Amino acid sequence: MTAQFPDLYVMRHQVAFSETDMAGIIHYSSYFRYMEVTEHAFLRSQGLTVAGRNGIGWPRVDVGCQFRAPLRFEDEVDVHLSIEELKDKSIRYAFVCRKVGQDSDVIVATGHTVTVCVAMDPETGQMKGTTIPRNFLEQLLGPDYDKE
Repeated sequence: MTAQFPDLYVMRHQVAFSETDMAGIIHYSSYFRYMEVTEHAFLRSQGLTVAGRNGIGWPRVDVGCQFRAPLRFEDEVDVHLSIEELKDKSIRYAFVCRKVGQDSDVIVATGHTVTVCVAMDPETGQMKGTTIPRNFLEQLLGPDYDKE
């Protein structure tokens, strides 16, 4: 799948010792944290949040990651965020993780998350899929965004 909105945001992370396994290689779960932190930073940069505000929330319904090359303690990695697919009720973010430094062309991992816009019923606390508000999309992608 090709990104509809490529390289919207890039965030640098440094591998902490606690993120490595006994072999000194980054633990796979760290990539999921990097993707989530990058998504949240991107949204904040646009004045948005995944926190349930205005009666809507953004649960993840699908995540995945393909590991291509190892990272080790103190390696730096740039996580590139793109929107791969935008539907009425969901956003599929794509992530490309590139090692920083001498091997900067090395893609160490690629991944994705799918998040769904849900309305929260204040009485029952139940979530139900709902159309992504137009003002959210305009704030996310700019005022000239046109989904049609």
